[in-house]
Amino acid sequence: MTAGNFTAWLKLELIFEGGRVDDPRDPGGRTAFGVTQRVYDGFRRNRGQPARDVFRITSAEVAEIYRENYWKKVCGDQLPDGVDIVVGDGAINSGPSQSIKWLQRALGTVRVDGVMGDATIAAARAHPDHDALIAAICDRRMAFLKALKTFRTYGKGWTSRVFQLRDAGQGLATGAGMTDVRATYVADMSQPARLECAKKPPPKADAIWGAGAAGGALSQIVDALTPTAERVQLIGTVLAVITAVGAFLTVAGLVYRTWAAQRTAELNDALDLRPVPMGSPDRLPSPANDDAPAAEGAA
Repeated sequence: MTAGNFTAWLKLELIFEGGRVDDPRDPGGRTAFGVTQRVYDGFRRNRGQPARDVFRITSAEVAEIYRENYWKKVCGDQLPDGVDIVVGDGAINSGPSQSIKWLQRALGTVRVDGVMGDATIAAARAHPDHDALIAAICDRRMAFLKALKTFRTYGKGWTSRVFQLRDAGQGLATGAGMTDVRATYVADMSQPARLECAKKPPPKADAIWGAGAAGGALSQIVDALTPTAERVQLIGTVLAVITAVGAFLTVAGLVYRTWAAQRTAELNDALDLRPVPMGSPDRLPSPANDDAPAAEGAA
């Protein structure tokens, strides 16, 4: 809960985000120190200034964009030491709302709505072990990243970013401080990790197995062939094969349904696509407080 952590956090982010980049693979396009051309254009337009190349952005402009677009949106100045920089970094890489959800899931006692309300801030402050809380936030984040289609491409960089961030956050939480920010840039660690890149859940079993149509068709064939089975030995063999295939499809369908349901549930959990129950009522702060963001500059 130190406002001075912003400066150390910004140094860390500028390492993670790299310098000036014009990567055709990056949907954000031309970027400087993590600020895209689109964001920079909006920033200058809102201040009545003419647009210019993001590669000409000043250090003061970078700091202001980071503070307004990320740090303030997660109420960084009001979060515990270490937790602040971890949630702030997630806001840059995956958006403020998603990063707040990781914190809320790790807390387990507040509504998971992606809003940094008073209840979430209070729960973070009251948590008995901020070192463990940071580890839990990073675990939630890694689960999210692994549920993205782009993890195969950018996973090495993302993983390095999360692990370095966890170490820095835990060091800050235990009082080691961040006077000497040490981090290493790894290729692709600055690539955005967004929900729209999520893996698709497996198709429903009905789409694969035809809602039992295959088994039903086999049953009808068996019924049609049975009257002549005693007279034609070959048909007896065919009937046995058809029956075996039908049994196999039935079992395979059940196995697939179970696997698909489990896989879908895992993706939904990792991507925060299903409501998560809050902790036991006696551990909850006032639920009404979490519907609105905390006031700026609150103690």
